[in-house]
Amino acid sequence: MSTAVIFVAELGDKSQLMAMTFAARYKVRDVLIAITAATAIVHLASVGIGYWIGDAFAGYQNWISIVAGIAFFGFAAWTLRGDELTEDEAAKARNSTGMAIVAVGTAFFLAELGDKTMLATITLATQEGWLGTWIGSTLGMVAADALAIGVGALLGKKLPEKTIKIGAAVLFALFGLLLVLDGAGVF
Repeated sequence: MSTAVIFVAELGDKSQLMAMTFAARYKVRDVLIAITAATAIVHLASVGIGYWIGDAFAGYQNWISIVAGIAFFGFAAWTLRGDELTEDEAAKARNSTGMAIVAVGTAFFLAELGDKTMLATITLATQEGWLGTWIGSTLGMVAADALAIGVGALLGKKLPEKTIKIGAAVLFALFGLLLVLDGAGVF
């Protein structure tokens, strides 16, 4: 579940734009290694926070599920609003110097702090085991960024951004509805 949710969360995210920008400058292999390392670190912290919340409030799992579902509705709205790579962020990605893995990894680590994929990972970890959530969320994000690099190389700027945003928002809303219904005891 975490792989699918984070894959969807990453669609249209500024991290994908960063991945495409870095891939134009560095070897794709180095960019993917850096993305994987940065994501693994951020998501490990995220699942730690989420697991602690889920464990500390174990007697309130129904309420946690409802709150998580509402959070997913918020993620849907956030996705529709969009996430743009600012000109300053794009310039930093284009002009970074030094070892590719360090430059890309640091940029991704900082970009993901407080991002919707981090918050979605925390939310998932309140419900699921930490290890599966960590591995799944890391794989989902790396897969989405790898897809962005590949598609971006093939199609350039012809990506249907509006369709991607709407599709991702609908999937977030669907996950949110399922969590709320689960918390309400419907399932």
